[in-house]
Amino acid sequence: MWATNLKILGIVLGTLALYTLIANSIPQVESEVPQELSFTGEVSAAELVAAGEDLYAGAGGCTACHGLGTRAPNLLVDAGGQGAIGARCGQRVEGESCKEYLHRSMIEPNAYVVEGFQPIMPDIRRALSEVQIWAVIAYLQSLGGEVTVTGDDIATAQSASDVETADSGAAAATVATTDPLELLREMQCLACHMLGDEGAQVGPPFAGVGSRLDTDQLRESILDPNAAASPGYEQFTGMMPTNFGQRLTAEQLEVIVAFLGSQR
Repeated sequence: MWATNLKILGIVLGTLALYTLIANSIPQVESEVPQELSFTGEVSAAELVAAGEDLYAGAGGCTACHGLGTRAPNLLVDAGGQGAIGARCGQRVEGESCKEYLHRSMIEPNAYVVEGFQPIMPDIRRALSEVQIWAVIAYLQSLGGEVTVTGDDIATAQSASDVETADSGAAAATVATTDPLELLREMQCLACHMLGDEGAQVGPPFAGVGSRLDTDQLRESILDPNAAASPGYEQFTGMMPTNFGQRLTAEQLEVIVAFLGSQR
């Protein structure tokens, strides 16, 4: 009997060692979410623009959709002779100023869908705080227009954030769940991929992905999405965010890989 118990113990220890080795080979950084911003009422337009540019080009993930103009309007370049977004935002909706239009477009993205594009953008409040949103708006205004975001907008946003934090009892800085469906929604994966009746038909659907890709390929497609393009989706290379290795813990990553691997 003792020999059998020793064999079982050996198998358990070996399995634990194997999974520990796998976990340690995966990025362990806890969610490199967009860094929260803190400004005083005296914040300058230049400070807001600089912070917004960092978010737009980096952790905010904006360029994944608004960088090439294929999935969403390219906000950084001229559009139909109207200039970059800072020059044309004030003419998009009658009665709305540039910053009002941009703010609403970010928190109610389906309110204004530019002709020729699909309503695939999520409420950006799922990824950015109100202060971060205003910083991005300031950056977008600076592209051909006048920055009208002020310290008053920031102060109002910070006050609202403080109230929300007090009401909730805590401010969650990262996504803590290990439920695969919740993770796919929180990481905005369903903004581009279909899962059942949910999602958008932009990137490859998740249905049957476990039959198309093995575990290593699934993991690579999340951590390094530009390494290989799915057949028929080559034109979208470079549009999927590349920071999931920092935004997900090793456990969360493996939960998603296992879930997608089960989709056959």
